[in-house]
Amino acid sequence: MANATELLPGSRTEDDGSAVVRVLSYNIRSLRDDTAALARVIGACAPDLVLVQEAPRFFRWRKKLARLAAASGLVVLTGGATAAGPAILCSLRATVERTEDVLLPLTPGLHRRGFATAVVRFGGARLGVLSCHLSLRSDERYVQGGLLLDRIAAMGVDHVVAGGDLNERPGGRTFRRLAEGMQDCWETAPWGGEHTSTPADPRQRIDAVFASPGIEVLGCGVPLGAPGVSGEDLRAATDHLPVLAALRVPAA
Repeated sequence: MANATELLPGSRTEDDGSAVVRVLSYNIRSLRDDTAALARVIGACAPDLVLVQEAPRFFRWRKKLARLAAASGLVVLTGGATAAGPAILCSLRATVERTEDVLLPLTPGLHRRGFATAVVRFGGARLGVLSCHLSLRSDERYVQGGLLLDRIAAMGVDHVVAGGDLNERPGGRTFRRLAEGMQDCWETAPWGGEHTSTPADPRQRIDAVFASPGIEVLGCGVPLGAPGVSGEDLRAATDHLPVLAALRVPAA
């Protein structure tokens, strides 16, 4: 894995109303690990949006998620138990237009899945956002990939970013299905590290950020070697590595 030898562009709004937005996707394993290390990693990445998977879902889950957001310099936008795990955090830079948590059909004997979704604005840029955690079972995962694309199409926005834990490598049919209609941000503009699982010995890319075709991907990958992001914190925070993307979103 290559280190982040160049800094990703910082958040900004351009004179034409377009916006550079930093998006982080991160499976936080229900905060079962070192939450202080997790907050340090998130904060050092300076994201405008965090697409969370495995947010707390049980006792006092709202308070736990809010504490993580506050420790990271962010606020909770939507999701958590109401989306069966996915959530979205955001910076105060975001103007929230609407949110919706979506529960997917339940397959008996399997974990319930869902999407956390929102439409937000940064300057003159309007952006649909979706966080997901797809099934461990191949057939169910493929159906969920189709539901994800349907949900994005129903948002009624020109520009969308979606990301999460796909439980599948890029060669899998669900991963390919998503990449056919959207940009796989790592493939479009690789930066930092590629593999996201596991932190101690990363060998596979099962977490990803996707962007609709009109968005310019400025860089995307695991923020290895980025300022303030230590290997020790990455290994202690959770059982996945995060994916950080810098995107230029055109003005609406």
